[in-house]
Amino acid sequence: MIVVEQKPLEDILDMVKDSDRMLVLGCDGCSGIYQVGGEKQAEMLSSMLKIGKKTKGGKKEGDLKIEASTVLRQCDKEIVREALEGSIEGYDAVLSMACGAGVQTVAEVFPEKLVLPAVNTKFIGMQDREMGDLHERCSACGDCILDETGGICPITRCAKGLLNGPCGGQVEGKCEVGGYENDCAWILIYKKLKEFGKIDQFLKLRLVRDNRISQSPRDLKGGVKYSGGGE
Repeated sequence: MIVVEQKPLEDILDMVKDSDRMLVLGCDGCSGIYQVGGEKQAEMLSSMLKIGKKTKGGKKEGDLKIEASTVLRQCDKEIVREALEGSIEGYDAVLSMACGAGVQTVAEVFPEKLVLPAVNTKFIGMQDREMGDLHERCSACGDCILDETGGICPITRCAKGLLNGPCGGQVEGKCEVGGYENDCAWILIYKKLKEFGKIDQFLKLRLVRDNRISQSPRDLKGGVKYSGGGE
């Protein structure tokens, strides 16, 4: 199971300052179960963003299109595609209330859309189910920077976890780790940011992470509200 927490509203408002036509997208999976990013929370956040943009950004009602929706699971490509295809065109950006894997799934299914994280992924626990192939997309670092990296996580998808890249080990966009079979995360990030005219984010110098945020092994004790039934 994945546990998330919503980013501070001020941080979200700063993140979406250039987007006035936005879909706040909840997730009925893990995020919704813990009542952080379900349908009600998406509607509440969209309302707060409208108020914030009117109050701080001087926007008028007619300038804004900020609406809320939700999907069953944002980490499932087919569910995301079926739920949003045909209805996402009217938005400049998608503000995802799912975990980092959900943010990146939406970004991969709709590569032409700017997808931003409304929450920080804090913890990933194991579900004992028979599964097919899985592709790691999020390390639950607790300090999500997907808004700065085009919806592609360098901490997880870069074999070296570099915050400023690419390194000298990439050749023609392929990573030296693993025999040049995997894409270099930072080349993917560069291409994505270039598409959105945000190369300034690529050039930003990021300081060394405070690894105490995600020091392992971790335990979550109490305080996590679950609405899935049971005693």
